[in-house]
Amino acid sequence: MRLKSFRASMPSTPSMPSTPSIEFERREEKLARGLDPARLPGHVAIIMDGNGRWARQHGWRDRIHGHKAGIQAVRETVENCAKLHLKALTLYSFSRENWQRPKRETSALMRLLKHFLVQERPTLQKNNVRLIASGCLDDLPEDARKVLDETIRLSAGNTGLVLNLALSYSAREEIANAARALARRVAQGSLRPEDITPDRISENLYAPELGDPDLLIRTSGEFRISNFLLWQLAYTEIYITDVLWPDFRNVHLLEALVDYQGRERRFGGVGTG
Repeated sequence: MRLKSFRASMPSTPSMPSTPSIEFERREEKLARGLDPARLPGHVAIIMDGNGRWARQHGWRDRIHGHKAGIQAVRETVENCAKLHLKALTLYSFSRENWQRPKRETSALMRLLKHFLVQERPTLQKNNVRLIASGCLDDLPEDARKVLDETIRLSAGNTGLVLNLALSYSAREEIANAARALARRVAQGSLRPEDITPDRISENLYAPELGDPDLLIRTSGEFRISNFLLWQLAYTEIYITDVLWPDFRNVHLLEALVDYQGRERRFGGVGTG
């Protein structure tokens, strides 16, 4: 797992205005031309951070306005990843620790989740996106879980990008859950302790079919993993941007992808340079 920040090496990217400027459009076109389709990451994970700060910067006292503004960034990112024919996109949507926030905020977030899941069904179908979810899903309110399950069912036949929403997610709990599953098999006599390998643990995580992320993007300039995909991020390339999540647009996604293509992935081995 290697981390790189552009804070020292290049100017921070300005926030995207509501109407893209000519400068942004030219930047986006240039970045798109520089992409090598054969070297795109298969699986991208994003920690969508900065909604609360965005709300404060725009004069809102309530953080929920930042969460609402972030929906547009989610929509555009999903659509753009689908157009690039990426295999999977995992979005850190709601951590298990987030339940510790004020009840008013968590209730508003669950209402927003339900609205998003219903509103985006046509977008998922149009872009051939299949929805799945990872986390302690039984923690979700019953009505939110029903809407989630129905959206997953409706998109199940899609064959393009897999959109994985990490909901009530905790990486430590995910690893503990995998350990419990393997321990039960050992107790039943169907698995020997010496047969518990890293691959066996990976197979018992929430969404093993997605594989490990090739690229992790974190917005808002924070240098933390925040209990997200701790097992899967072992050799993931990490990209930090100061852009707050509601301002994240395709130009910022392309910047991350171009930077990813400029790296040499050694997976613990010796590089060619």
